[in-house]
Amino acid sequence: MSADTSVPIYPLLAERKSPRSLDESVTLSPDEIRALLEAARWAPSANNLQPWRFFVGQRGDSVFTNILESLRPFNQGWAKRASLLALVAGVTKNEDGSENNSYMYDCGLAVSQFTLEAHSRGYVAHQMAGFEKDVAIGKLSIAPGLIPVVVIAIGKQSGVEQLDEATAQRELAPRVRKPLEEIVVIGLEH
Repeated sequence: MSADTSVPIYPLLAERKSPRSLDESVTLSPDEIRALLEAARWAPSANNLQPWRFFVGQRGDSVFTNILESLRPFNQGWAKRASLLALVAGVTKNEDGSENNSYMYDCGLAVSQFTLEAHSRGYVAHQMAGFEKDVAIGKLSIAPGLIPVVVIAIGKQSGVEQLDEATAQRELAPRVRKPLEEIVVIGLEH
């Protein structure tokens, strides 16, 4: 179901959603995984620094298990059925040692393109901030200078019957966003 937008927008954007009900029988091919990562690679980046680093695991492998174990219990409960879990970490320093103040913004752009590529291929993506960074750093041996930013679950959407009642209700709730008048401080009337 498409979002109720105030004006028409690109259909892929209007149809994108972040469900938790995932079909645990689905796997992604190596070429599909590579395409998601390639889309992320071509995201805009301040000074072309590309400060994102992806840690990608397929359900059943050790990287997937390590990422899953870093998730908070609520997210573990449904993300275990994902086809793919990806943790995105950001490079916090520039080559000269100065702070990279835009690394989180740039990582967000890469995640957005990763997500949209997944949706264009018939998959869904759900981003999560609900994970323990220290656990992820330890389990994935994340190098100093990289800070975990987000975990993404990728898969095919399944029925809500696999979810507990409260989570199923969240899944079925209407998609809503704040109105433009609330989020645009200046410039909406142009």
